Parts: sequence; structure tokens; C-alpha cells
Amino acid sequence: MSDAEGVAAVQDADFETEVLRSDLPVLVEFTADWCGPCRQMKPVLSELAREHADRLKVGQLDVDANPDTTNAYKVLSMPTFMVFREGTAVKTVAGARPKSRLLQELDDVLQVP
Repeated sequence: MSDAEGVAAVQDADFETEVLRSDLPVLVEFTADWCGPCRQMKPVLSELAREHADRLKVGQLDVDANPDTTNAYKVLSMPTFMVFREGTAVKTVAGARPKSRLLQELDDVLQVP
């Protein structure tokens, strides 16, 4: 399920379907309502979701409401960004960053095969 900005709200219950079984690579932000840097990343993620919708799904998982997935991937700090491709976590970066830097870090994921 996507919000108006194209960023999917991902939960423990649908993580396998929405993320692990996705045909596209999926960027998941592990986030929390109380996390200031996470809130700063919201417009960046919305832009990525819109600009790269043909090559990348973007989702957010609230760590407080979804402890099973958070613990399974050993996420300890927010925001943590994980890229999943074909059911596997292929990249992890932690901390807020400008859009340009995040795009550089995702360059290999965004390349059209």
C-alpha cells in the first residue's frame, strides 16, 4: 500500500510480499516517529519514489510497530536504508543524507539491467 508520495508503508505482516517477492529492487527505510533525521528523509524518499518508480520501489517500516523485521535484519539505528533485490538485502546504509549522496550510493541498484 502506497501513500500519496509513492512511498509504501511496509509492515511485518506484508514484508515478504511487498519487499522480498518484489519484481523491482526495494529501498526500505527503517524509521520511527520519534526520529528527527527520519522525518528529514521523507521528502527525499518521496522524490526517489516518483523519479525512479520504473526501477525502484520505496518503502518505510516503522521499527517500533514492526519488531520482527527490525530484529531479523539487526537494525539498531534510524534511519537505516536497506536495498533488497530478489529477496536478499544487497546494500545497507545508515543515517540521514542528502538526496545526491543517496543517489550515488544507489547508483548500482538504479542501473537498468
